[in-house]
Formats: sequence, C-alpha cells, structure tokens
Amino acid sequence: MKAAVIKNLHEPLVIEEVEKPQAATGEVIVQLKAASLNHRDVWIQKGLYPKITTPIIPGSDGAGIVSEVGEGVDPDWLGKEVIINPSQNWGDNPAFYGDEHKILGLPDNGTFAEFVKVEARYLVQKPAYLSFEQAATLPLGALTAWRALHTRAKWQPGDKVLVTGAGGGVALFVIQFAIAAGAEVWVTSGNDQKIQQAIQLGAKGGINYKNPTWFRDLLVKTRGPKLGYFNVIIDSAGGAGFSKLIDIAAPGARICFYGGGTGNITDIVPAKVFFKQLNILGTTMGTESEFQEMIKFVEEKHIMPIIDTVFPLAEAEKALRLMDSGQQFGKIVLKI
Repeated sequence: MKAAVIKNLHEPLVIEEVEKPQAATGEVIVQLKAASLNHRDVWIQKGLYPKITTPIIPGSDGAGIVSEVGEGVDPDWLGKEVIINPSQNWGDNPAFYGDEHKILGLPDNGTFAEFVKVEARYLVQKPAYLSFEQAATLPLGALTAWRALHTRAKWQPGDKVLVTGAGGGVALFVIQFAIAAGAEVWVTSGNDQKIQQAIQLGAKGGINYKNPTWFRDLLVKTRGPKLGYFNVIIDSAGGAGFSKLIDIAAPGARICFYGGGTGNITDIVPAKVFFKQLNILGTTMGTESEFQEMIKFVEEKHIMPIIDTVFPLAEAEKALRLMDSGQQFGKIVLKI
C-alpha cells in the first residue's frame, strides 16, 4: 500500500510502498478514504514528542470503509463506513488515562496511508450526512474539544464561553459545540479575519489578542463586570497571556487548557484565583464513552466540520508545512 512515512526525524515525509497490515484477533483493516492533520504530526516529525520510533506512518485522524475483519470481530462491520477513535487503551479511570494509553499514529502506524489496522472497539459508524473528508476531521480535535467543554469545564446553560485561538481545529470544534448547545460564545485570535469567520459561525464577537489591552477591551465589548464575564474559558496557548484570562473570568469560572503554544504559564497572582474561586483545569484526548457521546452530538446537531484545505496523500509533506505555519482556519485533510 502507499503511505506517507517519517523515515528520520527532521526530514520531509516520504511517499512509498509499504507492507499492508494484517488484522489479528479483535482487529479490523480500514481502507482509508481521508485523514486529517494535527499539530501532533508536526511535533513528531520535529522530534518534539516522547518515545518516537522511526520509521513511522503518522496520522491520528481517519475515516474509511472496513475492508477486512479479524477473528472474533462481528462480520457486520465489513463494508461499513467508519470513523476511528485514536484515543486507545484509556483505562478504567475516566478522570485520567492509564499507563497503557496511546494515540493512533505513534507508537502504532497511523492514517496517512491507504489502509490502517485498529481494534474493532475503536470504530464508530460515520454519520451518513458527512463526507469522508468531513468525518476525518473529527477524531482527535473534536474529542479533545468535547472533553474540555463538557467533562472538564462542565459547561451549563447560561454559562458564557470564551475560546482562545479561533482558527485551530480544537478551538473551532469548541466554538461549534458550544454554539450548538446554546452558549453565548466569544473568541480571541491574532487574525481579524479569523475572528470574523468565527462570528459567521455564530460567535457573538471577538478580540485580537495582539492588542496589548485586549483583555480590557473584551470586557468593554461584552459589557462585563469588573470581576470578569466568562464562566468557561477554553485555551490552547498558555504563556504569559494566561494570567489575563484570570482577569476576565467570572467568579467561580472554569478555565480549561489543552495546549501550551506560547510557552509556560507565568505571572499568575494567587489571590486573583482563590478570591474568585476559580478552577484551572488541564485536559487532553478523552474516553471511549466521550468519543461516542461526541459523535452522537455531532450527528444530532448536524454539525458541519470546517475544512481549510484538502490535499492528496502524495502532498502530505506540503500539508504538514501548512499546518506548521498556523495560517489555516479549520482542518487540513488528506484525500486518500
């Protein structure tokens, strides 16, 4: 089969013929129709991820058709259009993944290929209204967004939501999920066009975080009280700007972050946290039940994932470089 392979770290992806996987007991082979990119794929290529082994086929997100089933797998899966859950071996504790947890695409070969091998329990039927390209955007990003918004931050009707970094895959899913649930949603971005695109999706407004007074300007825009306006804040940046999220958080708010794109969190004033009774939460990925809940919500609300660009598998390296640039609004997809 054809696959995009990281042969060595710090080198471009190579498209080559590799051995097609074989299904063992409890496993299936999925003929992939589409895969989507995550920053994780770039970090692996750059050697910025733990326990990397090469060569490796990256890719955590994929959708396709079950072409083979191994022993012990219900033969009804054959021919089904499916989405693959990349968060595997979570463990028994829903609050935190266990030692055996892994993400598809490392250490196991991932979805930047014509076929992939997975355990049948990580399959979910693709909602019929979604194309394979749209379905392939969901697994890692939408699962992370779902857990951040609902499990960790515990959004409730009436809670006002702020999503930082509008334009990234996870952030856009948080925006879409929150709007679909009925939330008032505001965003930040370093790009005014991305703010306008988020407003077109249903966000009430936004602010450019490159403005030094963005946090005060946002409170003016929202007409929020001096103690803060947002009950739920979902962040991917961390860094020095995180302390300003504390300033605009409402008393009792939940601030949940799933990334640290701008570095270590600094300059937090403890009194601002404990006097406002704030909750600062970390999250990543999610459980099998959360994945199923997320797909069900997507189907019930008829959510349409946002795709920035679709590349053929042969241009996987070009797709990675676009991901690395951070210029996209929505997911970058490989059509296979």
